[in-house]
Amino acid sequence: MAKILKMGPSPHIRTKETVDDVMYDVILALLPALLAGSYFFGIRAIIVTAVSILSCMATEYICQRLMKQDIQIFDGSAILTGILYAFVIPPYMSLTYVVVGAVVSIALGKMVFGGLGHNIFNPALVGRAFVQASWPVAITTFMYDDMGGATMLDVMKRGLSTDMALIEKGNLYLNTFIGGMGGCLGETSALALLLGGAYLIYKKQVDWRVPAIIIGTVFAASLIAGADPFLHIFSGGLFLGAFFMATDMVTSPHTSKGKMIFAFGIGVLVSLIRFKGGYPEGVAYSILIMNGFVPLINRYTSPKKFGEVK
Repeated sequence: MAKILKMGPSPHIRTKETVDDVMYDVILALLPALLAGSYFFGIRAIIVTAVSILSCMATEYICQRLMKQDIQIFDGSAILTGILYAFVIPPYMSLTYVVVGAVVSIALGKMVFGGLGHNIFNPALVGRAFVQASWPVAITTFMYDDMGGATMLDVMKRGLSTDMALIEKGNLYLNTFIGGMGGCLGETSALALLLGGAYLIYKKQVDWRVPAIIIGTVFAASLIAGADPFLHIFSGGLFLGAFFMATDMVTSPHTSKGKMIFAFGIGVLVSLIRFKGGYPEGVAYSILIMNGFVPLINRYTSPKKFGEVK
């Protein structure tokens, strides 16, 4: 008589890693970018980041109380959202808008869906999109060395001389890579973001193919469009989005094939917005758009269930 194989309910994969471990790993990986932002923008970078984090944590606490959920504001997720939201806004933007965007990030980007693990869109980008739609001038006004002006992407978009960009004098490529330029708080230093991304890859928190495909797609599209590919990948929020937002476990596909499709879609959309759209940057909207396609991507890339018969 054959033995009967007993199988318990899923999930069958067990790990000692907790949500807190993952969140604080990502937070640790963002520290180089925060240090770089503090170096280039001074104490203002710390103030904006702190206000954003505290606003996110307070909003999540209130929402969890109202929804009668366990209070888990120290699991790292609200802190991470606060840091990411601060990183995608100008460091000199009014603190009122910082608070409003942080509240929207948690309340509408996360808690309205049920909380951690249930949100469809990246919460920090939801907050940024809300502020950009409500106060477009505030979120596109950049300062560097106490001077206002255009960012590198804006200069390239309008076909202006790179001398008009908010950037330190010297080697153009080196300064865009290191971070001696104007822009959002956490996006200026591609080097700092690359170091953090490498740490996440080493810790196996992200699939290296996702950022590689996104950055590679934009690089190739820049070549095809006749633009400078290095200035396009080093400028704006491409590295931040590729390493820290497109790799979000909740809002990205769960299959390897799905992740590659997702990453390629982001790269294509970023390129289309930058070269054909009216706005010089497109990382935030590209990720949000592809977030909306994740359920469909999961559906058509998931492996056939064991024992399934069509």
